Amino acid sequence: MEAKGRTAEIMIAEARKAFWVMVGFLAVIWLLQIVNWASGYALSYDYGLRPWDPAALPNMVSSPFLHWSWEHIEANSGPLFIFGFLSAYRGVTKFLSVTGLIIVVSELGAWFTSDPRTVGVGASGVVFGYFGYTLVRGIFDRHLIDIVVGVVMALSFAYQFAGLLPQEGGIGWQAHLFGFFAGVVGGWLFRDRGSRARPAPASPEPSSRSALLKELDDLGL
Repeated sequence: MEAKGRTAEIMIAEARKAFWVMVGFLAVIWLLQIVNWASGYALSYDYGLRPWDPAALPNMVSSPFLHWSWEHIEANSGPLFIFGFLSAYRGVTKFLSVTGLIIVVSELGAWFTSDPRTVGVGASGVVFGYFGYTLVRGIFDRHLIDIVVGVVMALSFAYQFAGLLPQEGGIGWQAHLFGFFAGVVGGWLFRDRGSRARPAPASPEPSSRSALLKELDDLGL
């Protein structure tokens, strides 16, 4: 019983960390938006991603934190917090690794495939990366709770899949597509290998209902 209580405490602590990490992330991009707006979006022009420009490659680190308008950042903030929290609540350290992978792949993909005359900024590539990671993590980690979360998110945010296709209005769908791909790959690369290393139980495998109850018990629910 003490071990289960300890597990629940650890998971609650990680969830709190995940919450504050995402609050901090949103605070940074909104503070940058204020400065960016006050400067006539000079930050977006100077530190955005310019496809096929080698000198702009370092900007792949800064471009996800910048936006082109208040509408742009408002559209990204809600999904960013939701998918980011769901990606981080089982471990912030792993989450940061997944985030790094998503940023590199989404930005490089956009750099290679976008119109060289454009400048790309925005957190939407990261949003789609977290979305993809949330959908598949439960499958790779074999956590029933995360599988349920992935199914619920897929159904609730099904409209997001349209963002993976070419769109009118100059929307940078390339970062969406490569970010989503990076999130799915991240789910496999950073899967919970420890759970697979356990020896097979001598008794018959527990039913799906029993496994789900165990997940809820570990969470202290």
